[in-house]
Amino acid sequence: MTQLATPEDVLDFWFGQPGPAADVAARQSKLWFGKSAANDQLVIDRFAGTLIAAGAGQLDHWALTPRNRLALIVVLDQFPHHIHRNHGQSFAYDAQSLALAQAMIQNGDAARIAPIERVFVYLPLEHAESLALQDESVALYTQLTAEATVAERPLFQGFLDYAQQHREVVARFGRFPHRNELLGRPSTAEEIEFLKQPGSRF
Repeated sequence: MTQLATPEDVLDFWFGQPGPAADVAARQSKLWFGKSAANDQLVIDRFAGTLIAAGAGQLDHWALTPRNRLALIVVLDQFPHHIHRNHGQSFAYDAQSLALAQAMIQNGDAARIAPIERVFVYLPLEHAESLALQDESVALYTQLTAEATVAERPLFQGFLDYAQQHREVVARFGRFPHRNELLGRPSTAEEIEFLKQPGSRF
């Protein structure tokens, strides 16, 4: 059986060497947001077993410290989209990652990690098909942008822009239409037209 990763393994892989947010993002953004078969395979090889364990609740003890909880959120919110890309299973862990993120925000632990790391604590809210959570997501990214240094504000403004786009879709449809096919949900005529537009599939 593949050895399970540690929180340090996850954070080192996802964020690389610590440094200014703009430097970390420039180095890691292809892993974070690109679609690469090679990167997907890398996540599968290194973390598939860890995702299964996290989904079964076997890594809940990671949530005892802020950075270890961050690692668990990355495993449950980000890794499924690499390991199960283009399959409905990529959303199977959303409820778990959302609960972890909400608790971390509410108890103040999110404020104890670096701003670029906080982006990934807020993402489960941005991924939620709930307008209330989308509103909270936009508010959190707005605050993160306001607190950024002048040099790094464009980076965080970019994260805020994406959060606003996600909110607009959920405000319009109550869900993300691009998930319908993967989850076996029928699309409305309006959603079908929307999905023909560039940028409609996050």
